[in-house]
Amino acid sequence: MRLSERDGREYRFVDAPRFREMVSAGTFLEWAEVYGNLYGVPKSQIADAMRRGQDVIIKPDIQGAATIKEKAPEALSIFLSPPSVRELERRLSQRMTESSETLQKRLETARHEMEEATRFDYVVVNHDGRIDEAVEEIESIISREHRRTPPHNTALW
Repeated sequence: MRLSERDGREYRFVDAPRFREMVSAGTFLEWAEVYGNLYGVPKSQIADAMRRGQDVIIKPDIQGAATIKEKAPEALSIFLSPPSVRELERRLSQRMTESSETLQKRLETARHEMEEATRFDYVVVNHDGRIDEAVEEIESIISREHRRTPPHNTALW
């Protein structure tokens, strides 16, 4: 957990042994270890939100997106992309949250992920200082998909 993060706000935090128990119990739609941290998407949270008629937004890595697509091929997928790897490197460097080794690993991963963007239904570019535009574009896509016949599943990842 980063200093600015709070349990239940950014994520729900559990310790590694409990997480492994949850994996064994089949609790997650998908899960992965990323940069030494364990992340998972609980099936129950998705089902609860969809029963309430809410859209579900999941932020997986490429591997997780592929797993979700396999399990829910009707789900809408949007790839959120930086304008370029160079811009991503600048952004990550400015955050100063990773060592240079971790930063290089993240950039290598990002290059690979950007090559996989064509597997998604949509690609939205997140330009520096223009996050509101990216949000508006995503909202427009979701709105358009609600009107589609037949509609995509409203789980978004």
